[in-house]
Amino acid sequence: MRNWKSDIQNQKYIFALIMSKSTDEVFKNVIAHAKEYGFVFPSSEIYDGLSAVYDYGQNGAELKNNIKAYWWKAMVQMNDNIVGIDSAIFMHPKIWKASGHVDGFSDPMIDNKDSKKRYRADQLIENQIQELTDQYKTLQLDALILESDIQNAEVIRQTTIDMSQEQKLLIDAVEFDNLEKKILELLKSEELLKEKKKQYDLKLQFLKEETDKIQSDFDFAMKGDDLNRLKRIIIENKIADPVGGTRNWTDVRQFNLMFSTQMGAVADDADVVYLRPETAQGIFVNYLNVQKSGRMKIPFGIAQIGKAFRNEVIARQFIIRMREFEQMEMQFFVRPGTQADWFSKWKQTRLDWHLALGTDLNKYRFHEHVKLAHYADAAFDIEFDFPFGFKEVEGIHSRTDFDLSQHQKFSGKKLQYFDPELGEDGKPYGNYIPYVIETSIGLDRMFLLTMINAYEEEDLSTEEKQDSRIVLRLHPCLAPVKAAIFPLTKKDGLPEKARELMDHLKTDFNLQYEEKDAIGKRYRRQDAIGTPFCITVDHQTLEDNTVTIRYRDTMQQERVAADDLGKIIGDMVSWKNLLK
Repeated sequence: MRNWKSDIQNQKYIFALIMSKSTDEVFKNVIAHAKEYGFVFPSSEIYDGLSAVYDYGQNGAELKNNIKAYWWKAMVQMNDNIVGIDSAIFMHPKIWKASGHVDGFSDPMIDNKDSKKRYRADQLIENQIQELTDQYKTLQLDALILESDIQNAEVIRQTTIDMSQEQKLLIDAVEFDNLEKKILELLKSEELLKEKKKQYDLKLQFLKEETDKIQSDFDFAMKGDDLNRLKRIIIENKIADPVGGTRNWTDVRQFNLMFSTQMGAVADDADVVYLRPETAQGIFVNYLNVQKSGRMKIPFGIAQIGKAFRNEVIARQFIIRMREFEQMEMQFFVRPGTQADWFSKWKQTRLDWHLALGTDLNKYRFHEHVKLAHYADAAFDIEFDFPFGFKEVEGIHSRTDFDLSQHQKFSGKKLQYFDPELGEDGKPYGNYIPYVIETSIGLDRMFLLTMINAYEEEDLSTEEKQDSRIVLRLHPCLAPVKAAIFPLTKKDGLPEKARELMDHLKTDFNLQYEEKDAIGKRYRRQDAIGTPFCITVDHQTLEDNTVTIRYRDTMQQERVAADDLGKIIGDMVSWKNLLK
């Protein structure tokens, strides 16, 4: 008997695999949409652009600021023991010596001797693993379809056998012989399908073993900083130059990612300074200032949003990896010995922050670091399922007392904290250097995540006509424009009434006024930038001061009093909806 439940599961899996093939197209559509509707532009585009540098347009700047506001409110405003700062981009060069960035902030690079192109060795291997994984998924899909064909062949053959038995007495010998031949042909076809399925299974096993082996070797090499092993993986797996196609590689070397410049009026006497590669060090060097001026008690946190710069040799995937980017970081200072509990708390708290936006939990996963930094005792990434696979969005790290200890050592200034609270022995904990739990989220990655998660190409076709729309289902709190106000026509006093409404509401909300084109086209434009509400002023408005409000997600419309608009919009876009 056939296992129909298994068939349904296979069909669902086949559908999921087929859908996964279109994710690359979705990503390209999101990038195109971001440019067309003023979210993200290639930087310096009229000069043919600058690699891996992007500008945020009018709607992108609003969305980005709203994401920052959500993070800041959740991190600083909602926590009595967390404060925010804004440290300088340029800092004393010894800071980067103390933090280890001068000596150790690097990526493993490899050059192709023929094309003269430079690549990150780890990314070449990761791409090879991804390619094998994609091959596995494609073959797995073919194998599932083949399995379905085999099951169908079995059903057809059995049906034919049953039919031959039932009609054996009703048909002549010639017709019966034809049925017998058909059954034999079906059986032969079925056997060929099964043989092909065996070949597929062998290939699948080989691909899985090959992928697992490379991944294991890669993890081991990365954990041990084994550059020779990285090159050996590239050579053994015949990984070719993506540009030239040759395999003529140099040795793998470390390449420092910091941008350096000079500070001073005369070049010969100028000091070398760096554009900060992270915002965390600005928090650490201000730890004592904040603690004393704010009379902060352990445990407490310091938060910061700011630009960082990394000389990425291989920048890719739109705004995922850029040379200039923005971070939202919080360093939480705790008593030594309590870091494990605080790490678990912040790990869950940060995931909850993401899920509050309504994102499906299945889109996220925790990834534990295979290779821990020498100073860390725990590290997890929150990863999101982008169209090109799971990628890190936020990191939660237990950094022990490394950073403050290093800055105390290099600066010669004491960064200890005196803890008057009593321990189990009845004595004060006394002086110690606090341990640190770090949460660090890439704002640009969060921006892209938000765009991808909200983007939808919705089919609105009916039997009468074909129709569709592109809609950004952004959370109302994050939407760049909270409401759009339309006069139904450009005459009869409707524009004046619409402007009056806008002047009344714009002190509280970011609004747009639009009077060009038909109402339907105006709705579509606002859907495309994620505006939650569209308000239409018509002739009835002049009579009873009511307007039509149209909701983005449902496209439903209702008549409401114009005086109630502030409350209706305010309730929907209130930060209380996210900060409960």
